[in-house]
Order: sequence, then structure tokens, then C-alpha cells
Amino acid sequence: MLDLTQIISYALALGIAAAIPGPGITALVARSVANGPSAAFAMLGGLMLGDLVYLSFAVFGLALIASSFSTLFVAIRWFSILYLLWLAWNFWTAKQHELTTSAPSRKDLFSASFSGLTITLGNPKTIAFYLALLPLVLDLDTVGFTTWATVLVPVTILVLLIVGGVFIIAAVGVRKALSSPKAQTRLHRGAAVAMASAAGTMVAREF
Repeated sequence: MLDLTQIISYALALGIAAAIPGPGITALVARSVANGPSAAFAMLGGLMLGDLVYLSFAVFGLALIASSFSTLFVAIRWFSILYLLWLAWNFWTAKQHELTTSAPSRKDLFSASFSGLTITLGNPKTIAFYLALLPLVLDLDTVGFTTWATVLVPVTILVLLIVGGVFIIAAVGVRKALSSPKAQTRLHRGAAVAMASAAGTMVAREF
């Protein structure tokens, strides 16, 4: 069983790691600005799901299995890179339209959530945190299924929701100020550059 000090240490470490700009945060901000809060929170849900996958790997001793399937994780990372570049192209070529607060379709929400999941699964920063740094913060030998389910999962979701929510709210605030055609062009192309930059960051970490 984890004591309060370990739980607080984990929450702080996770919060700091999540707040450091990386592919996930970059893509989240870009999605917030380009598509609004609903799609952004759908993406955040995908990002959190990816974190929970790696948290489970660390807690249940699946790091060895993960290393055994290193080729699969490399493939996931490259798929994430290509997906980010595809999103960047879509944003760059997007047509200007009136910004609205209408609810996105289920397809849009699924796409946003799926992109968040793939970005997290392919993000070297996330992998390093859960499979290398987490054992230094928590005594994983004392963590069982109950602690994982009732403590670590809720804490992880809460921390990521707070950090991601702050970025989403800030980005949506910027979005509301950009309604003219020229501003929208800059908005979409800025999102495209952000997506491409996130992809470039992931490529650089491969070498």
C-alpha cells in the first residue's frame, strides 16, 4: 500500500511531466484552437487512456513484455508521426468558415480521441516516465490491483485532466478571438505548424 507521501510525489511528478510541452500538449493545444473544446477534451481522453496503458505496464511488471515488443512500439511511434503530419496537412489546407460552438460529430470525437491515444503510445517522454522514472517515485512492489484501481488510476486521471484542461481553456480563449478569414488562416496554419513540430520532435527522438 502506498503512503500519502508517495501518492503526492507521484501526482507532482506526473503533473510536472504532463505540463512540459511535448507532442501530446502541442497536439492538444492545436486541436483546441482549431476544433474547439469538445474535440479537445475527446483528444485529452485519448491521451489519458494512453497514460493508463503505460501506468498498467509499470505497475503489473509488463515493462519486460514491452521491451520484448520494442519493434511494435517503434511502429506505433512512426504511425503517430505520420498521423500528426496528416493532421498538419489537413489544418494547413482547411478552408475558412465561421467559428461555431456546434457539437462535433461522433466521427470527429472518435478521431480526436484516437489521435490522442496514438500520440501518447508513441511518445518517448511518456514511455520514459512510466517505465523508467515511475519506479524511482513509487515502490511498485507494494502496489497491487486494488491500489492501482482505487488510487493510481484516479490520481492519474485527475492530474492529467487538470493539466490538460488548463491548456484547453487557454487555447479555446484564443480561438474565440480569431473569427476573421485572415485570422482563421493564421489559426489553421499555426495548428498545422504545431502538429508538424510535434511530429518533428518525435522524429528527432528516434535518432
